[in-house]
Amino acid sequence: MKKTLHLLLFCLLSQLTGAQDFQFRAADIEIPYEKFVLPNGLTLLVYEDHKAPIVAVNVWYHVGSKNEKPGKSGFAHLFEHLMFNGSENYNQDYFQALESIGGTDLNGTTSNDRTNYFQNVPVSALDQVLFLESDRMGHLLGAIDQERLDEQRGVVQNEKRQGENQPYGMQWDYLTKAMFPKGHPYSWTVIGEMEDLNAASLEDVQEWFKSYYGPANAVIAIAGDVEPEEVRQKVMRYFGDIPSGPTIERQEVNIPLHPYDSYQVYQDRVPETRVLFAWNTPPFGDREDIHFDLIAAILSNGKNSRLYKRLVYEDQIASSVAAFEWSKELASNFIALANVKPGGDREQVQQVMWEEISRLMEEGPTQEELVRVKADYFAGFIKGMERIGGFGGVSDILASNQTYFGDASYYKKVLQYVEEATVADVQATAKKWLSKGKHILVCEPFPEYEVADSGADRSQLPPLGPPKSSRFPELQRAELSNGLKIVLAQRSGVPTIVMNMLFDAGYKTDFRSSPGTASLAMNLMDEGTENMNSLEISEKLQLLGASLSTGSNQDISNVYMNTLKPTLQGSLEVFADVLLNPAFPQKEFNRLQTEQINDIKSEKSQPVAMALRVMNKFLYGEGHPYSNPYTGTGYESTVAALTREDAREFYDTWIKPNNATLVVTGDVSMAELRPMLEKSLGKWRRGQVPEISFPEPKTGTKNTLYLMDRPESQQSVIIAGNLTEKYGDLPEVALGQMVSILGGDFTSRINMNLREDKHWSYGAGGFVLGARNERPFIVYAPVQTDKTAESVSEIRKELSEFVSTRPATAAELEKVKTNEVLKLPGQWETNAAVAGSVANMVRYDLPDDYYQQYDANVRNLSLDDVRSVSNTVVRPADVNWFMVGDRAKIVEKLDGLGFDQIIEIDADGNPKTPALKQTEVEIKN
Repeated sequence: MKKTLHLLLFCLLSQLTGAQDFQFRAADIEIPYEKFVLPNGLTLLVYEDHKAPIVAVNVWYHVGSKNEKPGKSGFAHLFEHLMFNGSENYNQDYFQALESIGGTDLNGTTSNDRTNYFQNVPVSALDQVLFLESDRMGHLLGAIDQERLDEQRGVVQNEKRQGENQPYGMQWDYLTKAMFPKGHPYSWTVIGEMEDLNAASLEDVQEWFKSYYGPANAVIAIAGDVEPEEVRQKVMRYFGDIPSGPTIERQEVNIPLHPYDSYQVYQDRVPETRVLFAWNTPPFGDREDIHFDLIAAILSNGKNSRLYKRLVYEDQIASSVAAFEWSKELASNFIALANVKPGGDREQVQQVMWEEISRLMEEGPTQEELVRVKADYFAGFIKGMERIGGFGGVSDILASNQTYFGDASYYKKVLQYVEEATVADVQATAKKWLSKGKHILVCEPFPEYEVADSGADRSQLPPLGPPKSSRFPELQRAELSNGLKIVLAQRSGVPTIVMNMLFDAGYKTDFRSSPGTASLAMNLMDEGTENMNSLEISEKLQLLGASLSTGSNQDISNVYMNTLKPTLQGSLEVFADVLLNPAFPQKEFNRLQTEQINDIKSEKSQPVAMALRVMNKFLYGEGHPYSNPYTGTGYESTVAALTREDAREFYDTWIKPNNATLVVTGDVSMAELRPMLEKSLGKWRRGQVPEISFPEPKTGTKNTLYLMDRPESQQSVIIAGNLTEKYGDLPEVALGQMVSILGGDFTSRINMNLREDKHWSYGAGGFVLGARNERPFIVYAPVQTDKTAESVSEIRKELSEFVSTRPATAAELEKVKTNEVLKLPGQWETNAAVAGSVANMVRYDLPDDYYQQYDANVRNLSLDDVRSVSNTVVRPADVNWFMVGDRAKIVEKLDGLGFDQIIEIDADGNPKTPALKQTEVEIKN
């Protein structure tokens, strides 16, 4: 245990002298841990990592939806929710307990094969977490009553509605039933059927707990700033007296035979047709299962992947593709899918997909393809090992391998399978399994229909007509000779480097040009340079173990890169080439322009995105730099009118070194970094940059409901908002804690009301959206359709009482302050997380010691501070409302809510009917 993970990784990666020469080796990757088995059968895995004073506790139970009986579907997931509602000796909400001790990255999840509970906490809180986890493992049943069962049943059912309400949300239900015959343990979805959830009883709860939640069926992985023997003693103290639990029957591998192709078509309110292929494949951890991870990457990972290159890049008949291995214990599924461009030929897309998959079976991959996807696989695994908790972190790796394979080190065998895979192996696996029958699932857009005034006379039957057919690092600063500012957060440990070039630009610059310009121009920047085309850039990055992306928000445009220290020089060359020499190829412009228009159509079909697109227009008023869609994609008409020259003009205007700050985070010193930057970026020429003035927002409305009709929606999305002062004009620390109390935390007032008390929503809350100038304070709530009006009333009540009869209390403030302070050590575990915080400092011009002083500033916050900022920000009378839902089902009750106006708008924010005062509105179904 004295040889730490980061040293092992550094030794591995320091061998890298050139991407083409380096071969990742499974034998070089080691996660040192100690294993203990308690007398009651509980398996304990301990991993030391002293880089931060935090600890991850990851508890896995080897039970999932496959252990359910027919007619009892969804019970494993429902029980996972019940585990957070309190136990016999801590009969309170577990989220509240974990928030109060600084818990981060905390949740519980259920799959077909397992249920897990995980959290990161300050190491000082380890005893409390072990108490909580052991109490619900050994002392739960006395705390569960009918009221709690009914409460979580409602929450889960809203989670199911929310998932199925998303575009393509029903595909998993169709796919599950098509691939596995009735009665197979995988023939029902993890979330289950509504009628089965309704039928779940207290007796079912007790039986499930007694059958599967014993120590002998559990693994605890603890990783972080701990000593193994001390941890063993603590776990023995808290878990040692819990009985082992009964014997459990384990199902055997069961891969259903699917000898012939099957075909299924369904409709959904989506903007694009989707074609999906699915096969039954070997179980999780099998050598061929790992081969399918590589096959999936060859087909769809990166611009050089076969499906992307053929369908999206060359033929341009699909807007997106994906392929992945859905690994499970008894039988897995290999899935490949493509979204057909609007107006495209579904049969052609389906044919090309099969041509590329068949070619892989007949010819196998190239050696270059195999090397590239192997490098990508290893790089992804190594980057995941930087974290102690969460999905893909060290504790997750150890717990999952112990649970599924009885060996926490089984990941070595998986990596060995990857390393050893040859061209012939991959070809043989593809040919063996993909030549069998596949299931083809097609989702087609539901046509847009309208109701017209026919003028039919219904007083009598019409006559018959003729018949017809019918911990935060110190910052180091420097500046290059061309004005480029550098901010370095040096961190030792896992040898990763994050570089983020920030430009004072963003969507606000569309005010000077046309909506959607910034988004399209930044997306185009990495699609080809004077030296490399888009596919060459993608291939070089994969070989370097690096990723690069471009983008914008309201205020900032950026070029972001995440790489490994041994390949920093090569990665920086690509980074600089993208920044200094973008070619803006016409071919790529045409493709991305079409994709952005398709993205807009997609946003206009997604409930939350629909509201976000129109919100700014009515909060800021026409002509304000922030008044365009919050998503930054613009409008179909404005994007269609853009030219390649518009993208080039955006670059020439804003992308200059004296308008930029480079944020660097990772294992590199300023002495190493600056010469490299001078060499690669020093020749970049500075220039004049225009300023954008921000006039005072002019909304002209308040207490107005902007309603967007989305027929057949199972939920209504409600957003209520008003503008508040620009960044720096408010005490931001007080604002943050105020938001946490009202709507930011799981245990906030709004979420506890609509989710936990009323069971009308899977999750609701509020926050202040980021912007340098006036910012929206919003409350959001996706709620079940039949409770739309009632939810509006509850939100109004919460806002009103927060600044009148029920202001923030001392107890609430103490809870959120404690949580905020205690979670800080785990907040910056990864270089990417640190880089994100530094970017926030650059965006808002925060002092270098902002996060060093943040702890003290939170601790010193008073109740008067919070109440004062509440009265400034929360202004119930000024709120405007945005709602997306099934108008026919909700409009009658909305009439009685006292809005000044109800204005029905389309997905671009254009009124469908003239605005009328509420007293003048006649609402008809």
